Amino acid sequence: MQNRELSWLTFNECVLGEAMDVSVPLLERLKFVAIFSNNLDEFFMIRVGSLTDLSGAGDKAVDNKTGMSPSQQLEKIYDAVIPLYEKKDKIYSELSRAVQAYGIGPLEFAELGPDQLEFVKAYYKNFILPVLSPQIVDQRHPFPHIQNKVIHIAARLKGKSGSILGIIPIPPALGDVVPLPDGKYIHVEKIIYEHARDIFHMYEVQEANYICVTRNADINIEDEIFDVDQDFRKTMKKILNKRKRLSVVRLEAAKELSEKFEEYIREKLHINKNQIYITSSPMNLGHLFTLSEKISPKQQRQLIYPDFTPQPSPEIFPRAGLMRQIEKKDLLLSYPYESMDPFLQIVKEASESPSVISIKITIYRLANKSKLIEYLCNAAENGKEVFVIVELRARFDEQNNIDWSERLEEAGCNIMYGFEEYKVHSKICLITKRNGKDGISYITQISTGNYNEKTAKLYTDLSLTTAGHEIGEDANNFFRNMGVADLGEEYKHLIVAPSMKDKLLDKIAAEAAKGEAGRITIKVNSITDRDILEELAGASRAGARINMIVRGICCLLPGVPEHTDNVNIIRVIGRFLEHTRIYSFGEHEDQQMYISSADLMTRNMERRIEVAVPVFDPDIKLRINKMLDVAFNDNMKAYKMNHDGSYAKKSPKNTVPINSQEYFMQEAEELAKIPNEPQKAGIIGSVKSFFKLP
Repeated sequence: MQNRELSWLTFNECVLGEAMDVSVPLLERLKFVAIFSNNLDEFFMIRVGSLTDLSGAGDKAVDNKTGMSPSQQLEKIYDAVIPLYEKKDKIYSELSRAVQAYGIGPLEFAELGPDQLEFVKAYYKNFILPVLSPQIVDQRHPFPHIQNKVIHIAARLKGKSGSILGIIPIPPALGDVVPLPDGKYIHVEKIIYEHARDIFHMYEVQEANYICVTRNADINIEDEIFDVDQDFRKTMKKILNKRKRLSVVRLEAAKELSEKFEEYIREKLHINKNQIYITSSPMNLGHLFTLSEKISPKQQRQLIYPDFTPQPSPEIFPRAGLMRQIEKKDLLLSYPYESMDPFLQIVKEASESPSVISIKITIYRLANKSKLIEYLCNAAENGKEVFVIVELRARFDEQNNIDWSERLEEAGCNIMYGFEEYKVHSKICLITKRNGKDGISYITQISTGNYNEKTAKLYTDLSLTTAGHEIGEDANNFFRNMGVADLGEEYKHLIVAPSMKDKLLDKIAAEAAKGEAGRITIKVNSITDRDILEELAGASRAGARINMIVRGICCLLPGVPEHTDNVNIIRVIGRFLEHTRIYSFGEHEDQQMYISSADLMTRNMERRIEVAVPVFDPDIKLRINKMLDVAFNDNMKAYKMNHDGSYAKKSPKNTVPINSQEYFMQEAEELAKIPNEPQKAGIIGSVKSFFKLP
């Protein structure tokens, strides 16, 4: 086994690897640098923040995979991140120069021509200087609060009574960059840095730099004390304010600090030397995500991915009622290759149908603009019972969920916020209908990803909708149990955490008992739970073949002699973020397949409400098997894990090049061209025959 944090760093290095892939369009490669940076920011805020808290409590908690204490993990993390910064800076520099050949890209202040310089000076005078709030730090002016991920100009100044500190916070409202009239741009901090001597004209500027701190954002909400009658939503708002002032876990600087200056900054921020990282690339790269919107159509064709629109599902008749179609056959949607619209249309139909009694749903993350919320509110206003479990503790989406919960409540929906010790991470929706003489019928939808209309175009996920009565009864019992805080209920078909782990362990053990005939296939974002890792290793020793696609953290090492010889692990990093969770046990007629909201992490198994649903429809099972087959045959965007935890990118040399995500995009577009009726042949055809593989 290996440490989860160090495993995650290898994932982020693979993300950076996509920025070096010459088959990826140039601006998309720059976006991968920005994704790498954003990922690293969150890693320090959450994982390093959590380890910092644990180390401060005496290093009693050790990693149960490696035996390392929190302090030992932090030391290894700090060391492992240094070469990643060096790699990022080199790649960013090369890509920035390359993109300038197309008339766009960032300029240094010294590179500005006369006209550009005149424009920048006027812009600074009219738009930047009026909103700056510089300050000095001395006996009468205390050291200010340095906001998380806000760039500051820091200057060592010489005054009448000696050296003092000058600080210029750069207001986020200014944005990251200033666009120049010719299409290029310059970063705001570079402009302010050049004017630091003018701003502090009363002093001699002995040294100047721009810095950015990363603060611990890992608020342990479970440690907060709640009164029984306390409004949880109001409490969450107060807790979010705490996040802004938590301890510093990282300092980034644009260049080396002098020994004296560094010592002063470290003392004020309470950090160690190994928490300081020097980076020549910008500390905020958010502008790269919207840069493609500001270039010409010709430049877009050269520099970004060809446009792709999620396609209509070939499994449905577009002009017929969707609820009636679901009652005849289960529906699988594969995002982002297929549109989320059919699910939204089902909820819309349910909100207006006289036969629908209730809609119940769990919500973890939503888009800032949400049709789903509109339809749920409409259902409540139409007299339906609408029961919504909103998880207010979805990290970094807390405020958004607070806002949506208020909107739902105003419309008359019945809102529940989850449980003190468990986050509600499941993605399940239940529509209950009055079905004439037959009594009650159900339509149940369960997804591997959030009901987020924006990320459904960016993340790969599966959504299964079924009218199966027993699944519907399980879902109905699930929501009833959530309402009365009964988390120990057993279900006929659904597997629900926190009781999920034992059932998965039993299924792994059953495959181990088959020896060499055992087959286990898993696709998840992360796998860290030690009990599951040990059971998988045991199945491997028994001869079972185990194939896994793990995008992020993977604490199991494959190919370790006499332990994991039969374990094969890959990850796929591409245009879309792989987010689907699939568990498969056995093969052919004996195959048991589930899709789920849960990664195989201890937190998901023991501290979250998760749901896994079995796939019964043979066509859908065949389709998911094909998806897995394509992914395992990917030799352009797949990385194979070695026995030491390192990764090597697969190579298409001497074989047919296969990019799984491009394959699914092409397939979805081709199937969408077939008129009038659902066509399954293209979906469930053999991937091996398609690629002419042996």
